[in-house]
Order: sequence, then C-alpha cells, then structure tokens
Amino acid sequence: MRTLYNILFLIFFVALSPYYFWRLRRRGNWIEGFGQRFASYDAAVKQALTNRHIIWLHAVSVGEIGLCTQLIRALEPRVPNAKIVVSCTTTTGMAECRRLPNRITKIYYPLDRRKFARMALATINPQAIVLLEAEIWPNFLWRAADLRIPVFLANARLSDRSYPRYKKFGWLFRPIFRSFAGVGCQNKEDAQKLQDVGCVPGRVYVTGNLKFDAGAKLTEQRSLDVRGLLRQIGVADDAPVLVAGSTHDGEEMLLAEMAARLRLKSPNLFLILVPRHFERSKDIGQQLRTRGVKFTYRNEILPATKLAPNEVECLLVDTTGELKFFYEPASVVFIGKSLTAIGGQNPIEPAALGKAVVFGPNMQNFKDIVRIFLSKDAAVQVQSPDELERTLAALLADPARRAELGRHALEVVAENLGAVERTVEMMLPHLAQRGILVVPKKV
Repeated sequence: MRTLYNILFLIFFVALSPYYFWRLRRRGNWIEGFGQRFASYDAAVKQALTNRHIIWLHAVSVGEIGLCTQLIRALEPRVPNAKIVVSCTTTTGMAECRRLPNRITKIYYPLDRRKFARMALATINPQAIVLLEAEIWPNFLWRAADLRIPVFLANARLSDRSYPRYKKFGWLFRPIFRSFAGVGCQNKEDAQKLQDVGCVPGRVYVTGNLKFDAGAKLTEQRSLDVRGLLRQIGVADDAPVLVAGSTHDGEEMLLAEMAARLRLKSPNLFLILVPRHFERSKDIGQQLRTRGVKFTYRNEILPATKLAPNEVECLLVDTTGELKFFYEPASVVFIGKSLTAIGGQNPIEPAALGKAVVFGPNMQNFKDIVRIFLSKDAAVQVQSPDELERTLAALLADPARRAELGRHALEVVAENLGAVERTVEMMLPHLAQRGILVVPKKV
C-alpha cells in the first residue's frame, strides 16, 4: 500500500510540478524558506528546537493560522515548558504566520515524499502533532505512527467532496484515521463521518467550531486603523460601506456593477473588495478600469496619501491577512465564494463584529454554521445576483434591520464559544504521557 502510494505520488508530483511552482511564483515571496518544503532546515531552526519538548501545529493557510493563534493562547499556559512549532503550506499562510510571537518557530510543511517526511520528523522531533481541520498526507502520518507520536485532528470536518473520497479509498485512509490519538470535530454529523472513515469512536469528541472562538477574539487584534485609512482616501465616517470579503472570480465585477446602481439611492456608498487570493488583484484592477470604476489599491495608500471626497469609490485590497480589519467599518458584508464559486468562506469574523452579513447559495463548506445563523435570523442568504442586489439595497436603506442582524449575529457567536478549551482538554492527557509538564488551568 505504501509503495503504491509513493509511486503514484511521484508520478503526479512530476506531472503537476510546473503548475505547483507557477502558483508559488505567482503568489510571490516563495524563495524564502523554500528548502523547508523539502525538509531542509537552517541552523537557526535546528538550534531553536534542540532539547525541547515540541508540539507541532499544522495549518494550511491564512484561515487555519487564525485558529492556531487561539489554540496557542490556550495551550501555552497549560504546557509552559513546551516549544510550539507552526507549519503552513501557502506563502500567504506564512505571511500570516509571521504575525505570531517570535518564540513560535514557523516553518513550511514538507512535501509528502517518504524521504522528506522522515527528515522533517527527525529534525523537529515532536512529542505531539496537531492538524487543523482534515489535512491528510499519508507519508507524514505513517511515519508519525511508526514513531508512536500522537497526532490530533482539531476542528475536523469532512466536506461533501472529501468524505466519499476517503470512503472510496478506505484501503489507504482507514488505517491513517484509525491512528489518530484524538479528533475534535465541529458537530455530531462530522463525528459520525469521521468514524465512518476509520476514526476510533472513543477518540472522537464534539468540541465545536474553533472559528467561533477565533472570531470572538478579533476585537483584541486591531493593528490597522481602517477608518483612518478610509479618511485618507476621502471616505467620510458616516458613509455607508459595503465590504465584499474573500471574493472569487466574477464576484468582484458583479459587486462593482451593483454598487454603481446602488449609489442612485445611496450616493456616498463606498465599496471595499478583498479578493481571497490577493495575487488576482492586478487582473481585477484592469477589469475595474475597463468598467470605469474609480478605485485605488490598498498598497497605494501611503502615510502622505490624501484624496478628495468621491475621488475614488472603491478600494481594492491587494494585501493578505487584513480582511478582518476591513470588516470593522462595514455597513453590510458580502461573503465571497458563495455566488460564482462553490464552498463559501467564513461568515463568523464579520458576525463577531456585529455586522449585517449576506451570502450566496454556495456555502457548502460552512453548512452547519449557515444553518445556525439562518435559524437565529443572524444573516441573510440569497439565491441569485438579482436577489443579492435587492437585499443590499434594502439593508442599506434600513439601519434598524442591519442593527438587528448584527445583534443576532453577536448572540450566535457568544452561544458557540468554548471549542478552543475543549480541544486543549482533549490533548492534555496525551501530552502528559509524552513527558510534557501539564499545569492545572488557573481559575
């Protein structure tokens, strides 16, 4: 089984490597730390890990890094002598990773060749591994199991796409899922799915969704004065602001065209577009120019920048890791990847700020969260671009309705807190067994 996987992995890696490296280069900042993807670590990393009890947390990209941050805050006081290493897969994830304190070692996750998995685990030598959500790479997990390193899944969920795949290839994945020391999942439905693909029932815990805890901490993390930034480009404090967050191809132009029509009734409406992949910003900017949209890039706003009122009507955010700050001045928030793409993005961050949240029909990756928000009248779901425009117009004209949605959203977030602490409690007995000092929680 392992031999077959490694043969197939090598074939697919060679075939897809041009695309893989093209994407790395397109996203930028790919050279720094590149060797870590092949388990090559410099002396500084090795020295930081020498003679330490290591807990290795892996987060794929930006969203998961936010969850890691909350886990670290809860975990560090309980395991004061442990050293935490955080890995990620994407360059945008690493940019967010670097916001973590200097005491946290940040690395790229190794490519899943047997040689690199062995080298990485030999160098890092973790006493425990925590994977955020379901990031399953067989060689890495096989080697961890061979070394008897406890591996945990945190905030685990199986999407409608991945669940049948894991079942279909059960000969490959069932032993891997069976090896997990603990699985903290978001709800009972995910718990059942995880058991179906091989997780041991007694090791599966319904801990809740870490995203609620991460969202609730947003108010503690302000490092960008967005309102001041908007004043620099001529946006008045009382101007209505429509924020489209984590947008995908096609959604930006739809929102820009809608905003132009919405300004007939809301003349000062300002649009903020935050693409999910910032490297698309140049192409989006060209499309906006073609349509005559007056806009500026986030990176063009310098300390000395001062634009007149109405000089621009749209801000295109071409940075990464700042979306949560741009939600703060929003009158209404549209959640991207829900109208022209499938899957959706996280609605909890704007909800935790008490914003009126709207999303399209395609929120498959957040089904349970959407169900809760809709059942509590804490968000609005639309089925088409036309319905989205009507909904935005109604909300912009009705401050009381926006405030009501925001109030209900805050209540939903408050009711669903505690997943971080439950996840930490799931792991602590295993950490103690591995020789890591665990101290009681301070009351």
